[in-house]
Amino acid sequence: MMTEQTFRNAAIVLDREVVHGSLLVRDGRIADIAAGPSTVGEDLGGEFLVPGLVELHTDHLEGHYLPRPKVRWNMMAALQAHDAQIAASGITTVFDALRVGMDEDAQLGSDDMRAMADTIAEASAGGRLRAEHFIHLRCEVSAPDVLDGFDSIVGSPLIRLASLMDHAPGQRQFVDLDTYRTYYQRKMKMDDVEFDAFCRRRIAQSEAHAEPNRRAIAARCRADGIAVASHDDATAAHVREGLEIGVTLAEFPTTLEAAGLSHEAGLKVLMGAPNIVRGGSHSGNVSAADLLANGTLDILSSDYVPFSLIQSAFHLAESGAADLPGAIRLVAGNPAEAAGLDDRGVIAEGRRADLVRVRKADGLPPLVSAVWREGRRVA
Repeated sequence: MMTEQTFRNAAIVLDREVVHGSLLVRDGRIADIAAGPSTVGEDLGGEFLVPGLVELHTDHLEGHYLPRPKVRWNMMAALQAHDAQIAASGITTVFDALRVGMDEDAQLGSDDMRAMADTIAEASAGGRLRAEHFIHLRCEVSAPDVLDGFDSIVGSPLIRLASLMDHAPGQRQFVDLDTYRTYYQRKMKMDDVEFDAFCRRRIAQSEAHAEPNRRAIAARCRADGIAVASHDDATAAHVREGLEIGVTLAEFPTTLEAAGLSHEAGLKVLMGAPNIVRGGSHSGNVSAADLLANGTLDILSSDYVPFSLIQSAFHLAESGAADLPGAIRLVAGNPAEAAGLDDRGVIAEGRRADLVRVRKADGLPPLVSAVWREGRRVA
């Protein structure tokens, strides 16, 4: 049976403009967009209607499963709590980042990651989730067990993206060892002697494992049709290395040079929405706003705060750093395109009716009033 739903009196954010009018949804797809007043359908009171957001990299699920040290929550319940927060933030498509490759600061193991992947697949198949979930593998290439972890989980049909990262001290995100010490020593509760020994071990692991593991995982991804992202590139050499192994997405470059070279090479450049909201990087690296200003920012990711995605888009528009359609492209259309999801990310006829109703008052964060996924109300 055909289903229809109409929204009227909405500020509809299209790919290049905002149209005040009405929108018709038929069988989960956008059937018509009309400018001007209408007396038919649900009155949105002049509030914004934006496409459902597409999140490519969020570490948020792990925090729901491990809410306190040594406390593991029921995995399905943790996933549903994560999913509810994702949907309430206006995100209708999410790539849950699961770590493969463990080091001594990891509180979760490969068995936990495999169970999470299985739980996401089970919940998706059982209709238990509000947003549509895919899996993003965060591959710590300096870890000795990363290939075993990758091979144990890669069979999941929801895996669409893998990022190649190395968080060893002295490079990429933590070129400055003092910044690394500030971030990790307190987190790991080590004294100076213990922490110096830890750094030496991590550097040795990186020197021994990072290069061969990076190339091996990239080759496995190419064979399985999984997109590959670089992570925390800082130098021209890092960018060249990524291009050689087939990277298509540059996640969180740490310098203007790396971001610029990645963009020039045709890679999509992704930065954190919290970087925009906070006004800079928590690690002291390049500002996402600076990349936007020089035209080398393509995608924003909520990373560790789901609501930051919608918040950053409206912040950019309110501050004048981007017009609203351009800001929404960073959190919807561009990530959808980068992930090969050409049925969503834009409000246009024929696209999925993944829609978010947003109320905005000057000086206040946006309020997500309602969310629809393929025309079905999910939040």
